[in-house]
Amino acid sequence: MLGSIRKINFDWITFGIYLSLLTIGWFSIYSATSSFHEEVDFLNSSIPIVKQSIYLIIALVVFTLVQFIDWRFWHTFAYIFYGISLILLMLVPFLGEEINGASAWFYIGGFSFQPSEFTKFSCSLAVCSFLTYFKGNIKSPNNQWILVGIIFLPVLLIMLQPDAGSALTFLSLFILLYIEGFNPIYYIIGFLFLATFICSIIFPLPYILIAILILSILLSWYYIKSFKYQWILLFILIAGILYLFIKTGQVYGFGLSIICIMISIFLLWRNRNERLAFFVPLSMIVLSIFAYSSISVFNGLKEHQQERIKVWLKPSECDPRGSLYNILQSKVAIGSGGFFGKGFLSGNMTRLKYVPEQSTDFIFSTIGEEQGFIGCVIVILLFAFLIYRLLIFAENVQNKFMANYAVALAGFLIVHMIINIGMTLGIVPIIGIPLPFISKGGSSLIIFSMMMGLYMRFYSRPQ
Repeated sequence: MLGSIRKINFDWITFGIYLSLLTIGWFSIYSATSSFHEEVDFLNSSIPIVKQSIYLIIALVVFTLVQFIDWRFWHTFAYIFYGISLILLMLVPFLGEEINGASAWFYIGGFSFQPSEFTKFSCSLAVCSFLTYFKGNIKSPNNQWILVGIIFLPVLLIMLQPDAGSALTFLSLFILLYIEGFNPIYYIIGFLFLATFICSIIFPLPYILIAILILSILLSWYYIKSFKYQWILLFILIAGILYLFIKTGQVYGFGLSIICIMISIFLLWRNRNERLAFFVPLSMIVLSIFAYSSISVFNGLKEHQQERIKVWLKPSECDPRGSLYNILQSKVAIGSGGFFGKGFLSGNMTRLKYVPEQSTDFIFSTIGEEQGFIGCVIVILLFAFLIYRLLIFAENVQNKFMANYAVALAGFLIVHMIINIGMTLGIVPIIGIPLPFISKGGSSLIIFSMMMGLYMRFYSRPQ
């Protein structure tokens, strides 16, 4: 009888981190949603902290129930869950309730459900299942296109709601794809396009074209050994910069950049470096076109969307009592906490509701004001340690599906943590992403608890 008992592991450390984050979240929400001298009626489900307590209980129940489901179930039915989530995403624009300009929620009996949160879980399962099935074929172009399609199909449906913040978090799955063998050149290209877009908003277009031109010429200079051709390139570089400074019109600068790059192609080709002659200037041309089109795209955005980008990249041009108000109040609240904080329920900016959306998007400012620098560091370290344990598990576990899932979950936590905390500090745009386990809201709390529960189930599988 005793010989048939199988050893079952349990990751008590990770479980302790999970409970710690839940506890910090509950007290932070209580502080952010309550007022001075207010008595909370815990029998009234319309009160935010009571509703959040109900969500917390449901999340813990879901976390527990997942422990009793065989881990193979999730691998087997991954695509079915993925299909269900896509159906929900297609229905929500028609049947969902609109909040803050986005139709992203279903309402059932006073409680809301956000399908995009469930899709994070189902999409992770689908990607992990595909990677596990095809194993070493990740470098196949066909399989890469399928993986990109699995990720971007829900992204496109979420963008139709529109909910750009939730859609952005799905890009965290590319962390898993990179580890599994996606070509790094894709990530370099993506970074270049992102950097070009950011710079095109911050700096005038002629200066962006100057930078692209300089990069093209310098690369050509490096690979050309002929002294004569180097002097020709130097002349082109100086003439191009002077011309762009004199003629600051976008068309003139863009046209000159193309001409200079084409000359670089000719010189590189004469040097018999055909591959470089094709790749380098072509890249510069694409970046130049993207820089030019980025301005048109930005100007075509709605006013509130432009303001969100300006708050991030050009705060000096924003109204302190308008679009910049949230960030300024959040920074003041965090700064006022000092090193040790003002103490629980002692933060004036939190209790007097000076920070908008403080219980959701800006919950970290509550922690900063009441718990100070020490409290902020503790929360960040808890997330960092949780992510570390997920990655260590992924490195050591033999089952490929479990390893992929742990990395996918770690990726979602990384992106959510960086963006949410970055929003409160003004270093990333405000795009409405919750802080897992801490921000107010039921969908995020329940789904992330389910995802954590599945990881715990993988860890505690019978040996």
